[in-house]
Amino acid sequence: MNPKPPITSDPSNEVTPQALRQQYESGATVDELVTASGLSYGTVLNRLHDAGTVMRTSWQTRRMRQNPQARRRLAAHLRTLYEQHGATLTELATAAGETRRGARRLLIEAGGTVRSTRQTQRMRAAARAAERYKVAVSLRARYEAGDTVPNLAREYSYSIATVYRFLHQAGTRMRPQHKHGPTHDPRERP
Repeated sequence: MNPKPPITSDPSNEVTPQALRQQYESGATVDELVTASGLSYGTVLNRLHDAGTVMRTSWQTRRMRQNPQARRRLAAHLRTLYEQHGATLTELATAAGETRRGARRLLIEAGGTVRSTRQTQRMRAAARAAERYKVAVSLRARYEAGDTVPNLAREYSYSIATVYRFLHQAGTRMRPQHKHGPTHDPRERP
């Protein structure tokens, strides 16, 4: 049978499941909560579960206590990389010196939401499209200033077809093509 919570004169000091969860998520262990609340071990666990608390393993608690500020900074940095720069969990793991699971855990601790693989691919495709559009606009400016397609292709290390494709994407009005060599009379047959 679970004991009743300690009776206090002040109802704000009542040991609620949410209060226990908040203390636990701030780094307290179940044993410390038992000592501080006066409740049994099982009652503290039950209240944490009632509050929807995600439980840690002992090694997670030790790691969290090593340097909580550094851990929060790392988690925030990983979240920035993930959300603003489109990094994958594998890239986060490399940046943090963690496993993918550890990087995922840090991301969630920082308040991030894990994307699906499809969402990551879409995000990266959109970033590449934006970068290509910037290149297309710069090629258009150079072309409209009088530069030729072969010169642009050499300078940017693209094929001539790629330069034409970029110019088309940027909505460039093309100059007429020049015919090199002698002109042919369409009535003459060679």
